[in-house]
Amino acid sequence: MKQLMSKRTMEKLSKLKGTQIICQYPHFHPRPPIATSSVPPKCGFFPIHNAAIRKIECWGGKRFIHTDTAEEMISESEDDATMNEFLSRFTWIMRGKLMEVYPDFEKKTIDGMLLFIVGKVVSELEKGGFDQIVGGSSSPSGDFSEDLWKTVWEVSNVVLEDMEKAKRKEKMKNFLQDEQVKEMCRFAGEVGIRGDMLREYRFKWAREKMEESEFYQSLERFKEEEQKAQQGSSYCIGAVEQDSPVEDPKLVALPKRHGKINYKIYGLDLSDSKWSQVADKIHEAEKIIWPQEPKQIDGKCKIVTEKILSSQEEDDYSPLIAEWVQLLQPSRVDWINLLDRLKNRNPSLYLKIAEHVLGEESFQTNIRDYSKLIDAHARDNRLEDAKRIIKKMSENGIVPDILTSTTMVHMYSKAGDLDRAKSAFESLRTQGFLPDMGIYNSMILAYVNAGDPKKGESLMKEMELRNIKPSREIYMALLRSFSQHGDANGAQRIATTMQFSGFQPTFESCTLLVEAFGKAGDPDQARQNFDYMIKLGHKPDDRCTASMIAAYEKKNLLDKALNLLMDLEKDGFEPGVATYSVLVDWLGKMQLIDEAEQVLDKIAEQGEAPPFKVHISLCDMYARANVEKKTLQSLGVLEAKQKQLGPEDFERIIWSLIAGGFVQDAQKFQGLMEARGFTVSEQLQVTLMASQTFLRRRPSVR
Repeated sequence: MKQLMSKRTMEKLSKLKGTQIICQYPHFHPRPPIATSSVPPKCGFFPIHNAAIRKIECWGGKRFIHTDTAEEMISESEDDATMNEFLSRFTWIMRGKLMEVYPDFEKKTIDGMLLFIVGKVVSELEKGGFDQIVGGSSSPSGDFSEDLWKTVWEVSNVVLEDMEKAKRKEKMKNFLQDEQVKEMCRFAGEVGIRGDMLREYRFKWAREKMEESEFYQSLERFKEEEQKAQQGSSYCIGAVEQDSPVEDPKLVALPKRHGKINYKIYGLDLSDSKWSQVADKIHEAEKIIWPQEPKQIDGKCKIVTEKILSSQEEDDYSPLIAEWVQLLQPSRVDWINLLDRLKNRNPSLYLKIAEHVLGEESFQTNIRDYSKLIDAHARDNRLEDAKRIIKKMSENGIVPDILTSTTMVHMYSKAGDLDRAKSAFESLRTQGFLPDMGIYNSMILAYVNAGDPKKGESLMKEMELRNIKPSREIYMALLRSFSQHGDANGAQRIATTMQFSGFQPTFESCTLLVEAFGKAGDPDQARQNFDYMIKLGHKPDDRCTASMIAAYEKKNLLDKALNLLMDLEKDGFEPGVATYSVLVDWLGKMQLIDEAEQVLDKIAEQGEAPPFKVHISLCDMYARANVEKKTLQSLGVLEAKQKQLGPEDFERIIWSLIAGGFVQDAQKFQGLMEARGFTVSEQLQVTLMASQTFLRRRPSVR
């Protein structure tokens, strides 16, 4: 048990433990002397337990140590303050125990009993007899029963532990005001961490700083002890031979006091009701400042705990949880302790039990518990599990806060659920939170994935107004989306904004601009960007060249396309599958079947199967040319991979079948198109109805 002494004094005394010294002060009454063979008892030698070295002298070949008492090394005010704190806490706890045992006694009687008990404790402290309680062999006096002295000793232990905790709390308060901790808290507040979670992080950071400080202090202390040990190795301290055994003194919970103790219990009368009210408020406040510790788990509860920790995902853990609750009667800190252990040992089961615990009343569920689970599921792309937690939170009337809404924005954006992502994003705005880079990135990507890059561009402009510089990835995602939709103006705006933001054109950005202008039917602008890319030192690849040829196809500029290919081949370019696929489609539309089949053979020479889009071109070409066998072959491939067909592909196939007189096949593909949820255009429906009367019929594909 720790003593009520200053830390500095105890450190000095611990180094002299077991050494014998001479006391030169008659008013100090030492313990009974220990007789040795080298020193007669009358010399007054005794083991050091509360003395400090004053000087060392050599008499007759032996060294003798002159000391001052430890009480003279520390100020009387420090002793009195420590003793006052001990007695004050002792009185408050003992009052509660007396009122619990004697509920029918009047307050005045309880106060009288308290005064008598405290008086006897002080008396024993003054006589130095309180150490008898430590051993528990007998009572210090016959005034109290053994049970009462046992209670006094238990209360004293609790008081000493509380005093030690109070010291750590005071030390903790200093680290809570540390500049680094404050800076981290300010940063956490800026990113949206507030309320209970911010307070938890603040105490965590302060505790880490305190532990770091204590670690370095311990290193310094070890260094000083090592230096002193090396300096003292040349001395033979004391009058006892080195190989003479010395009995270790018995340390007690309270310091040995001699003479009257100058004490007061904060100047308050024990009978004053204010004392108990103030004490209650102090202890309630300490519960908030200092985290509560989990209960000790032993016996049957320990066995049940191990069963829970070793359970598998498919096991029914509900009976074990119910038994654990009945045995332990847990509070929130006990639940958290169990979940932390489970998370380290079995992370997959942790998520299930953590969700189960949300419904436990003793867990005192708050919104942070929901948000942690939602975030854990979102990180692993378990969207359905995360939605289930959100639904439970809504059913319990808990409105998502900033952190939860932020997690939901990232989760729904990643899953491609634009509507829910927008709802969570607007929830952040209504709560006054200014989105950061991560939130903007997620929402812009959500709009891009949903095929609405213009709204993503508006968010990007909002970022720029708030001096948040978009990343290159965001620019490229928007540029890619505009290019895929054939919005050349939007793609050009993004490319220009990128240059103003300091991002130089790359091979990818130039290729996307060529694709955008090609799909928009502007081969001149596409060629201008194509040439600019070459000027920057980039060599066009098969994909970029195919985009340029497709741009010429829009205007049927075959001569320019062939001239471009010849110029590129002079520089060592070899067309690939992408370029050949565009040429097959172009030649097929012009009904140049032989030339298209020659290009198709070049694709086969490269050891690759024709892309799926090529089969659409071949079906269109053969159907319009009335080549029945090859048309049916192409239709068989398309029907087998119909899930890859879009509404435009379906309409092109149906139009070509009608043009070639394959009416039944056209009707069949109309049914496949409608089964996929696509709407047939009105003009195509009218043409199909008319074709049943005027166009030739062909057998359908089996």
